Formats: sequence, C-alpha cells, structure tokens
Amino acid sequence: MSEHGTFSLHLERVQNYEFQTRFDWEHLPPITLDEPEPLGEQKGPNASRMVGAAVGNCLSASLLFCLQKGKAEVRSLKTDVIGHMTRNEKGRLRLGSFEVTITIDVKGEQPRISRCLELFEDYCVVTASIRRGIPVSVRVVDGNGNELYSHQE
Repeated sequence: MSEHGTFSLHLERVQNYEFQTRFDWEHLPPITLDEPEPLGEQKGPNASRMVGAAVGNCLSASLLFCLQKGKAEVRSLKTDVIGHMTRNEKGRLRLGSFEVTITIDVKGEQPRISRCLELFEDYCVVTASIRRGIPVSVRVVDGNGNELYSHQE
C-alpha cells in the first residue's frame, strides 16, 4: 500500500442529515452519507457503516496483498462485518466492536498461506488504528466454513 502523508475529504450538507462526500481523488464520484430514520432518510450509509466498511476493506486488501505476493491463487474473497453499537457511561451511542469474517478460496503453498494469515492484520492501517479504542475480532474461513485463522478481542 503506497499511501503516505495526508489525504482530504470534503463534506457538504444537501438537506437534513444528507451529505455529499467528495474525495481528493477527483475521478471518484461523490458518496452520499445519511443517517438512519428518524433523523435521516438512509439515502446512503452513515458514518458508523463507513467505519465498518473501512475495517473490512482494509483487512481484505491486506490479506489479498500478502497472498498475491506469496504467489497464491485467490479464487474468491468475501468479507462480512458486523458492527455492535453500545452506550457509554453517559448514555451516548458509540461503536462498541466489530466482528469481521473473511471467507477465502485460495490455492497455493500452505506455508505461505499460513504466513499471510499470521501477518495480514499488522498491515491493515485502519484496523490497527481504531483498535486503540474499538475491539475488532477477525476470522478467516474457507468456502466450507473451516476456520483458518482467528483473532478475538
């Protein structure tokens, strides 16, 4: 992953709780963010869902990068993220934790695959950053549901 330094986003309110988000990659279309009802109209994901998507994407990309670097044939990779909302001591809603399950169909040398499963979380910028305040549990399973890797928090 070659990003270094800073990046920027621009959010502009459209109406109510709907915002258009533009990224510093000008070729990307804007993304609509909105809150669930009763505040918003769910015209797009809310911030909590975007954080969950970022965690899932980062972990998936880190694992894929390692597997491909190790010359493994990744036939499929699917990721499911469950976000748990909790309330703090003041009753304010917070992201409590994430559970991530990555399902892979991969063919390659088992020692290289095992090595990737040991390393990939350390290279996920997003997960390593948010784990300082939000627990993230990760599982990797094959297409038959057999667990290949597990890290519980």
